[in-house]
Amino acid sequence: MKPLNPPAIVILGQGSMAVARQIQTALPEAVIYGLASRTQGADVVYENFGDRLRELFRGGTPIVGICAAGILIRTLAPLLVNKWQEPPVLAIAEDGSAVVPLLGGLQGVNDLARRIAAGLQVSAAITTTGELRFQTTLLSPPRGYRLINPDDAKGFIADLLAGAKVQLIGNAPWLRESRLPLVQEGDEVPPLTIQIVAETAAQPTPGPDCLVYVGEEGTGDREQGTGNGKLAIVGTGPGAAAWLSPEVKEILQSATDWVGYQTYLDLAEPWRQPQTVRHQSDNRVELDRARTALDLAAMGRTVAVVSSGDPGIYAMAAAVFELLEREAKPGWSPIEIQVCPGISAMQAAAAQVGAPLGHDFAVISLSDILKPWEAIASRIAAAGQADLAIAFYNPVSQQRTWQLEKAKEILLQWRSPQTPIVLARNLGRPGQRVTVKELGELAIADADMRTVILIGSSKTRTLQQREGVQWVYTPRHY
Repeated sequence: MKPLNPPAIVILGQGSMAVARQIQTALPEAVIYGLASRTQGADVVYENFGDRLRELFRGGTPIVGICAAGILIRTLAPLLVNKWQEPPVLAIAEDGSAVVPLLGGLQGVNDLARRIAAGLQVSAAITTTGELRFQTTLLSPPRGYRLINPDDAKGFIADLLAGAKVQLIGNAPWLRESRLPLVQEGDEVPPLTIQIVAETAAQPTPGPDCLVYVGEEGTGDREQGTGNGKLAIVGTGPGAAAWLSPEVKEILQSATDWVGYQTYLDLAEPWRQPQTVRHQSDNRVELDRARTALDLAAMGRTVAVVSSGDPGIYAMAAAVFELLEREAKPGWSPIEIQVCPGISAMQAAAAQVGAPLGHDFAVISLSDILKPWEAIASRIAAAGQADLAIAFYNPVSQQRTWQLEKAKEILLQWRSPQTPIVLARNLGRPGQRVTVKELGELAIADADMRTVILIGSSKTRTLQQREGVQWVYTPRHY
């Protein structure tokens, strides 16, 4: 995939400027093009929509049109002669409610759509069947690989979608970690084959049942791991694109590999480059994820371990360092490791209602998977007796439904039933809900694993600023 020009956000009227600015926040490199007679404040003005659109398309510039899809299609239709060279083209609803990739599937239009959709906090309308099912684009391999028989790919993919399996010959992590139906031990030899060959090796004769990718110079060395790798443990915040730090965005976009819990990788997906390999796993295998990440970095790769919130708060940073000390593999010693902070759920929750953590506070997880309930109960009692505000993580799960009620019973020994509490669920994500109530009203049904609970101290107050606006804060003086 060749390098592309900065995207052009094309608008026809001033009413689209607000959405254009939102998209530009998600794509800082993008340039806003506005119709001269109808817009103000655009980065570039143009006189004729059709002429400028065709000029951008011919020049290989990704086009983000905030207009009806039909206008873009009719304007560009005469230029559609070679899908291998078409830049991405997307249609965006004027109110930002829809992101529709139209052209440029071989130049990363779906990845661009996901980045834009994340910035607008909507879902991208991805319709590419193969990519949706297999989580990879066979026609557009990542940097370091080149498909030598693209004309055979259409039939190959059709056979895959019809139920065929594939045999992978060679080393290609981006395919191994996809959802391609790879043949397993005991299966019959499949009719479809993907073969990876070195640039200097003799290339097999491809055919309709075989795709052949050539690795560019240096690809094999990177996969085998010559040289020292890098490992960044990043926090993506609770979920909103605006809460992701520029440092974390840069690392996500430059990593060769992502390692993490599937849900958190999905939240970060808008910033994944086509060549970046996902290594996803279940939520309860932190040490396994840490081992995978360290081993990949020891192979010379640039790895991002993806956590939600802050990676150092009930997240992957501790798991990586625990394993680094416990197993101490010689190959891990040269790895360059960094931890990149993110906004924690308790910070995001507190910000929604004011400053409930404005004075001393404690943070306690109610999950007894990694520590006994007796230790949790003693810490709740100590925090209650010390009159600290408290943030509860992991309050309720499908298997754990009684711990929150027990925590409430303990706190009521030291707190008034009228103590303000905050229940914050799905922060920064669709369905966000933040509720302020009193401790005595707290019920198990109020929370789940996506909820963080803030319990006030004896000094925590509520403040009605104006009609419909209530704040919660803990004064900085006692």
